[in-house]
Amino acid sequence: MTLIFCGNDYKYEIEGIMKLFIPASRFKIVYSDTAAGEEEYAFILERDEGAEILLSVKTVCFGKTASREMLLARDDSSDRELLLSKMLFECMSEITGIRPKWGVMTGVRPVKRVNKYLSEGYSKEEIRNILSEDFYCSEEKFEIAYRTAMTQADITSTLPKYSFSLYVSIPFCPTRCSYCSFISQTVDAGKKIIPAYIDKLCEEIRYTGKLAAKLGLRLDTVYFGGGTPTSVSAAYLSRIMRTVSESFDMSAVREYTVEAGRADTITRDKLEAIKQNGCSRISVNPQTLNNSVLQAIGRRHTAEQFLEAFALARSLGFDEINTDIIAGLPTDTPESFERTISGLIDLSPENITVHTLSIKRAADLNRSEEKSTVLRSAASVMVDTAAQKLLSNGFAPYYLYRQKNMLENLENIGWSKPGHESLYNIFIMEEIQTILAVGAGASSKLVDLEGGRLERIFNYKLPLEYVRSFDYMLEKKKAVERFYAEKE
Repeated sequence: MTLIFCGNDYKYEIEGIMKLFIPASRFKIVYSDTAAGEEEYAFILERDEGAEILLSVKTVCFGKTASREMLLARDDSSDRELLLSKMLFECMSEITGIRPKWGVMTGVRPVKRVNKYLSEGYSKEEIRNILSEDFYCSEEKFEIAYRTAMTQADITSTLPKYSFSLYVSIPFCPTRCSYCSFISQTVDAGKKIIPAYIDKLCEEIRYTGKLAAKLGLRLDTVYFGGGTPTSVSAAYLSRIMRTVSESFDMSAVREYTVEAGRADTITRDKLEAIKQNGCSRISVNPQTLNNSVLQAIGRRHTAEQFLEAFALARSLGFDEINTDIIAGLPTDTPESFERTISGLIDLSPENITVHTLSIKRAADLNRSEEKSTVLRSAASVMVDTAAQKLLSNGFAPYYLYRQKNMLENLENIGWSKPGHESLYNIFIMEEIQTILAVGAGASSKLVDLEGGRLERIFNYKLPLEYVRSFDYMLEKKKAVERFYAEKE
C-alpha cells in the first residue's frame, strides 16, 4: 500500500489512520502530484486554488475506490491535517465496511484529551459533542474515557510536589510469547549476561538515588517491570530491592509494585523475597484461563498453575493483586474469553487489566500463518463483554491507553475496585509525574507541568549493550540535572 502526499507532509497522522484499517503493515511513502504506476494507494492532496484551498483524498485498495474533497476559504483556520484525516477515515470506512470506534483519535492517551477539556471547564455534554463531531469518537468509547477521567480526578489531585516514580527493568522472560515485541531475552539465552546485568542495574539504581537526593526529589511509587522480573532468582530480586531501599528515602513511598507476571516463574521463595523487601502490590498474569490458548501463544504454564500462584500470593499476605488478560489471542473465542473474565471476577483480585492484542511487526505472530485469522478476531465483542461484567461487579476503569496495530482499533483498560487504583499506572499514562527509569530498555520521562515540558531519556535496549556501554549511558542521565536546572 502506497501513501502519496501532494502539497503536504501529514505522514505521521495519515499513516496512523491507515493502520486503523490495515494494521501491522509497512506503507510506501511517496511525495508526488500523481498516483501513476501505483495499484493500491491513498492520495492525500492539499492545493492552493487562489482564494480557496482544495483538500482531497482518494483511496484505491481491496479492489474498491473511494474519494472525498472539500474547499476551504484561504483564511479558514480549520485544522487541515485533521480534516484530511477524517476524509481518509471516511474513504477507508466506505471501502472496508469498518468504522473504528475511537474514530480519528489515533493517539495513545485518549483520556488525556478528556482531562484537558475538563480542566478548561467544559461540561460532559460539551466534551461528548467535541469528540463525536470533531473526532468521530463513538458514544461507548467516550463513556469509557470519561468514566476513567472521573476515577482519576481525586487521585491526580493528591500528587505530591517534587515527587517522582522509579521504574526498574528486568528484561528477561522464561520464553517469548508469540505476540510480544518487548525488548526482552529468554532466561536460557541470557544466562551468561544476567550476573553482569544485575551488577550494572544496582549501580544505576545507586547513581539514580544520589541524583534524586541532589535534586530534592521525593520517591512516590516504585514499579518493577520487564520482561518478567520473577524470571531471575529470589536472591537477585532481594539484592535489587535492597539496593533500591538503600539508595532512596522510602519513607514517602505510597505504592511498590512488582510484576510477578507468569505463573511458571512464581515460587514461594521469590514471593517471600518480594514481600520482605517492601513490595505492596504484585501482578500475577494469566493472559487467559484457556489452556489451549496459552499453548497457542507460547506460554509454558497452565491456567491451573496461575490459580495456584494467585492462591500462594494471597496466603503470603499480598492484598493488592493485579491480573492481566488479553482480548483477541489466537484460538480464543468470545465464549472462552467470557469464562476467563468470570473466573477472574470469582478470584476477586483488586485490579483486572484487559489488554487488546496488538500485532507488532517484530512479534513472531506477525510472521505466522495465524496472523490472518487473528486480524479477523472478535476482540471488540470480548472487550465489550469484559466492560459489562466488570462494571456490574463493582470495578471501575482507572487508566486507559492504546497502541498502534491493536485489533479493531481498541484499547487497554485497567479496572479496579474502588480505592485500589494503581498510582504508577495513572501517573505514567497521563504524563503528570516524572518517571526515573533504570535498566535495559527503560525510558525516563521528565515532566514539568508548570512549564509544559516533557523530555525522555532512553537507556540502551538490550542487556548486552546496556552492560557494554554503561558508562556512556550514565553520562546521558546528566540530562536529568539540566532539565531540573531549567525548571528552576
